[in-house]
Amino acid sequence: MRLLRFARNDTLHCHCERGAGDACPVPEQSEWYGEAISKIMRYEAWISFRYLVSKRREKFISIISFISIMGVAVGVTALIVVLAVMSGFDNDLREKIVGTNSHIVIEKDGGIADYDALVEKINGMPHVVASAPFVNGQALIRQKDQVTGVLFRGIDPQREKQVTNIEKYLEAGTLELDKDSVLIGRELAWRLNLVIGDEVSLVSASNSKPRAFKIVGIFNSGMFDYDMNLVFTSLEGAQVFYAVEGLAGGIGVKVDNVHDAGRIKDEIQSCIGFDYWVRSWSDLNKNLFSALKLEKITMFIILALIVLVACFNIVSTLIMMVMEKTRDIGILKSIGATNRSIRNIFMLNGFFIGFSGTAIGAAGGFILCHLLDKYQFVKLPRDIYYIDRLPVNLNLADAGTVIIAAIAISLVSTLYPAWQAARMEPVEALRYE
Repeated sequence: MRLLRFARNDTLHCHCERGAGDACPVPEQSEWYGEAISKIMRYEAWISFRYLVSKRREKFISIISFISIMGVAVGVTALIVVLAVMSGFDNDLREKIVGTNSHIVIEKDGGIADYDALVEKINGMPHVVASAPFVNGQALIRQKDQVTGVLFRGIDPQREKQVTNIEKYLEAGTLELDKDSVLIGRELAWRLNLVIGDEVSLVSASNSKPRAFKIVGIFNSGMFDYDMNLVFTSLEGAQVFYAVEGLAGGIGVKVDNVHDAGRIKDEIQSCIGFDYWVRSWSDLNKNLFSALKLEKITMFIILALIVLVACFNIVSTLIMMVMEKTRDIGILKSIGATNRSIRNIFMLNGFFIGFSGTAIGAAGGFILCHLLDKYQFVKLPRDIYYIDRLPVNLNLADAGTVIIAAIAISLVSTLYPAWQAARMEPVEALRYE
């Protein structure tokens, strides 16, 4: 109470060491007004904090306050971890897709005849790191009595390793391919019980006669679909296999910034003409990444309801606190506290609850994300989720959005109880005390 009286009265009078009859210097209005506001805010925060931590007559209110804090904490933790995992999935899939395929793909109806000249032209453009021709097609691979469909891709090994991460993914063997050798994925090798040096037969739609290839290498991209369904051979080998000698099915292009692939794609399209189809990695996988983005937004909305439910507990806590502190409100108002001060006290009380829960939840989310990323103790079935572990990418922007949203919801939940406390009349508050 001394703080309140000082804020309202002492700042308006001089307390200097002068006699009673001496004139006191009057401070500038802006000086005493600023000091008054500062002290009022301090006393409001002090009372609000005391209401939160002091022992109460009603133990039930303390339990509800604790439940409110932990509810907000659980919601914030869940949101941060889930958004980090969703971002991890997005980044991991992008890395796998871009690592096995090029950033930009150029194709032409009927194939590209002068692909070497076109490769040189594209390599001379700004932001283009490298480019390489390829031939793609469907085929059947057979090992003894086992037959499965694969994507058969012919590449120039020397140029391909400058465009994709195929050399990085090589697990065993060599990348030196010729027209009679192939490079297969680890999952396909496991499925067909193949090792380096074995021979397999491949059949294309253009020629029903099987052709034998020798396995010279095994790669592991970490993505089940690619490791199971992708088989590489030399560019010349694929041209002979599909009877398209002298043609390339397309040209893969690597750029200096994968996020600028869309813009660079348009520049390449303008440069080489509209006889070609030019598509970026995001165009080729638009449905997948759109679904991931939608799922991320949906998960944010669903898990934000946990925070919202916890904030309803804050409302009930403050309403019961207002009922418990009716006499205190009457006394504060009778000695000069304004409606605004009373409202600030209870809003600050709710803010302390929301901020405490948010801080605990953010710390828990950061720690859990670190543990998931470091120890990878959550494993996934590769044939369902494309990858074999739970990826985590803690995005500070996502975490900041969660923290700000939780605090904002907590503040909004304090408005009604604080307004009810502020409109209470001193006489009514003290009538039955």
